[in-house]
Amino acid sequence: MKHQDCIIRRETPADYRTVEHLVRESFWNVYRPGCVEHFVLKCLRDNAAFVPELDFVMEKDGRIIGQNVFVRAEIRGDDGAVVPILTMGPIAIAPDCKRQGYGLRLLDYSLRKAAAFGAKAVCFEGDIGFYGKCGFVVASSRGIRYHGLPEGADDSFFLCRELVPGGLDGVRGEYATPAAYFAAEKNPADFARYEASFPPKEKKVLPGQIFGA
Repeated sequence: MKHQDCIIRRETPADYRTVEHLVRESFWNVYRPGCVEHFVLKCLRDNAAFVPELDFVMEKDGRIIGQNVFVRAEIRGDDGAVVPILTMGPIAIAPDCKRQGYGLRLLDYSLRKAAAFGAKAVCFEGDIGFYGKCGFVVASSRGIRYHGLPEGADDSFFLCRELVPGGLDGVRGEYATPAAYFAAEKNPADFARYEASFPPKEKKVLPGQIFGA
């Protein structure tokens, strides 16, 4: 689909390495010294919960400048019900294209496609200052808790959005990030070998990072 000066399409295997490089550049030194998101994306593609129909890239002038993916997840309801939903990301925009509206375009498009796919809601971790512009709210305001977070702890990072009106009506329960997102922590040797296949970059400790090296 065309979006003014860019197009959004499904990712193909020929895009994989380019997209992983994009994700690495986008996340480098943002949340930790270096980053792991590119490895997470690589591992997600082989996971049964990954949704290939909702695996998107954004192109501008023939260059991939953005990407987003979705993964099946669930809310375990306090009433014993299991509510199927989606989680999202990593979502990335090339550093030189940030703060130009491309991220919002990609997010809006991919959320509409997720709704058309049949998903009722999305939960994920993100910045409410940005994602609130696309209808996300802090999940606890809808009665959804983040697994393992102590009562009273800051949960403003944990967001949700209905994809259809009423998609979360009556849902109260707990969400846990799918295990595939912790691929780097669970397989440090595999991650180290993978990271070594990219050009070296300097890891920096910067203000605002939420994870250690």
